[in-house]
Amino acid sequence: MNRRLSLALNTVVLAGSVLSISLARADQPNMRNALGQLQAAKASLEAATNNKAGHRVNAIRLIDQAIVEVQMGINAAH
Repeated sequence: MNRRLSLALNTVVLAGSVLSISLARADQPNMRNALGQLQAAKASLEAATNNKAGHRVNAIRLIDQAIVEVQMGINAAH
């Protein structure tokens, strides 16, 4: 009987852990919103004329770095 109870409790704990991980993955609306805004900003900068004394190119580079950081943050919550 103790073995069955132990197995049942382990199953419940495992199911709870899986549910918690699934919710963490799905519950990232602010990070996903920020990612979309960064991607939109990058697209706008790429569409701009390139005569900006290197500032446009630098801004694109920094946005690329920010996109990677946001993606890593989303993945870290998994």
